[in-house]
Amino acid sequence: MRAVVVGGGVAGAASAIALRRIGWAVTVHEAHTDPAGPYGSFVSLASNGLRGLAALGCLPAVQQAGFPVLRQRMWSGHGKLLGDVPRGRRAGDPLASVTLNRSDLVSVLRQQAIAAGAKIVTGERVDPGRLPDADLVVGADGIWSAIRPWLDPAAPVPRYASLSTTSGVSGGLTNVAEPGFDPGSFNLTFGRRGAFIHLPAPDGSVWWSAQVAAPNAPDLTLITSESLMTAFSGEPRVGQILRAARPGSTSTLNHVLDPVPAQAGEYAVLIGDAAHPVGVGQGASMAIEDAVILARQLRRVDPSGGVGVAACLAAFVELRRGRLGKLAKSAASNRDAKTAGPLAARLRDAIMPFTFNRFYERATGWLYDFDPGELPADWSDRAA
Repeated sequence: MRAVVVGGGVAGAASAIALRRIGWAVTVHEAHTDPAGPYGSFVSLASNGLRGLAALGCLPAVQQAGFPVLRQRMWSGHGKLLGDVPRGRRAGDPLASVTLNRSDLVSVLRQQAIAAGAKIVTGERVDPGRLPDADLVVGADGIWSAIRPWLDPAAPVPRYASLSTTSGVSGGLTNVAEPGFDPGSFNLTFGRRGAFIHLPAPDGSVWWSAQVAAPNAPDLTLITSESLMTAFSGEPRVGQILRAARPGSTSTLNHVLDPVPAQAGEYAVLIGDAAHPVGVGQGASMAIEDAVILARQLRRVDPSGGVGVAACLAAFVELRRGRLGKLAKSAASNRDAKTAGPLAARLRDAIMPFTFNRFYERATGWLYDFDPGELPADWSDRAA
């Protein structure tokens, strides 16, 4: 069986590994020579995504490329601690969340895909109307997917989400002893105009990401660490980090996508952000889950027994529907919290210290407990 994967990022590379595990011949087409992502862009993988990586056989390599993050702390703009919980896992789960540069995650997955026998072609944009002959087309080409409208001309298009994100790295903060600067912690500060995330890295640098609310899409070329200090004025910890920012930060607009009615067809399927850009830091984990579950369903393909690709794709979409719908609702609530007005922000800061630690694990257990299942160790035991 032959598969063409359009997109060579997290979703595309992960699906290539998964499909090779079940014995498919896989070619990945990536339009950009380097699909890894801009400098300074980082991702965090929670326990559910890490279980998916274990199924792909990539977990040790990804853990080595990043660093563990044990705690998640929530702060008000004035430095008040609002919550302190395990990061991306239940309290008793030993599988610690991992943060790493997006480029490093993609590099690891691509190396593993090539080692598994997949072919990756970069620098060539695939015309959906002239796709190579294959038994399966996997649309893993992100939120601006070209495969989505090819599959369904009436498919929704992305909309600006009233947020922009700027990511970067700061240095010179190794001697800061105050809470929130200890390695292995994820810190989110609710500011007046958005949210600011920072993670102290093992090398003494601080990785950060500023999400700024604006009703109209800003000119990204005008966003600098200095302009961000204005947006987050009055938040002293944020200002301290931004003053130490190194050159090279990158900015993007955040987008949302209405539910995609047609996520699969007779021999084509959408995965990752092409199908469901869920947000809340779960994009990479959801893409990895997709890859594993898709391959598990396609293992059932048996033309002689009447089980075709289309039936397996329909089953995959149905399996993912409830979980992704629930996560989309969480993402909407998350965006609302980051763009809260002054009154809502005051209520949040007053209530969270009494509720967050108590209810967080109960509210997120369904997300972090998920296990996508196992795949054959390599293509040779695909029938095991």
